[in-house]
Amino acid sequence: MADYKILVINPGSTSTKIAVYYNETELFDKTIRHSTEEMQQFKTIPDQKEFRYNEIVKALAENNIKLEDINAVAARGGIIKPIASGTYKINEAMVKDLNSGKAALHASALAGLIGDELNQKYGIPAYIVDPVVVDELQDVARITGIKGVERTTTFHALNQKAIAKEAAKDLGKPYEDCNLIVAHMGGGITVGAHHNGLVIDVNNGIEGEGSFSPERIGDTAPLTIARLMSEEGYTYQDIKNLCTKTGGLTSHLNTNDGRVAEEMAAKGDAYAKLVLEAMSYQVAKLIGAMSTVLKGKVDAIILTGGLAYSDMITSAIEENVSFIAPVKRYPGEFEIQALVQGVYGVLTEQITPKEYK
Repeated sequence: MADYKILVINPGSTSTKIAVYYNETELFDKTIRHSTEEMQQFKTIPDQKEFRYNEIVKALAENNIKLEDINAVAARGGIIKPIASGTYKINEAMVKDLNSGKAALHASALAGLIGDELNQKYGIPAYIVDPVVVDELQDVARITGIKGVERTTTFHALNQKAIAKEAAKDLGKPYEDCNLIVAHMGGGITVGAHHNGLVIDVNNGIEGEGSFSPERIGDTAPLTIARLMSEEGYTYQDIKNLCTKTGGLTSHLNTNDGRVAEEMAAKGDAYAKLVLEAMSYQVAKLIGAMSTVLKGKVDAIILTGGLAYSDMITSAIEENVSFIAPVKRYPGEFEIQALVQGVYGVLTEQITPKEYK
């Protein structure tokens, strides 16, 4: 079997994570930090492409990694059309959608754009794996109370799928034979019902649906939002920022860092303790709702993401949901490894890449 070097690109709002793997073994990784001042010079997220591309090339050169030696790029997927789970080769149609206004809602769009740039300049094939728009909802989960407006999925598909497969392996069962509830808890929180290898229901975390989180408001009565706009003078952009950036812990405690909030609570801040308990309570409620989606037949409840490191948060959730199924913790994110596995599988012909249309 041939050997391959894979460049991984995973952008965030103020950082770009990169790594180089030799087959499935990590050779190098780096998180490139971007200051607020650097980001403010760009009007849109796609406008950042050249800047971030140059930063990546510079970091690789500084570590004696030649782009000519890279066999493939594994890029985190952005907000594009809803698609099935899998590995997709970046093509012209995808680049067009990654440059669209909708895609610009999330920095992950830059990974695909930079991957395409590397393909154009160096002939390196570039792929995305399980982007945030993976859509496996059952039909009944799509219907809302407004005709013509359907629920959509925007969630931590990459990490949820990777952790669900790892948990299934630990349970001694194929992922496709499992019923799992996976709660990814980071800046946003998404809870998915995984049934026989498909996420048949999940909250739209990027748009603020579900539990409130370090940055998002979670489920809020629609008329409350309407009142903020009509009586308090909130604009659409104000509401968008509140729903996706300045809500949750940020609104209550002026921090989006769960560790800081927990430290406040540990030092006797009763309000911080209450807010963290409320967030944990809402996650537990969402897990309970997903258990009904799976008709009560749940093999395990999985807690993952950065907040899963917190004993306080995970213990509070477990106390409310352990009657449903065993609760297992997989703290942190496994997105880099999942990207590598998705692309390495294509290079070794174990996975057939899908076409984006």
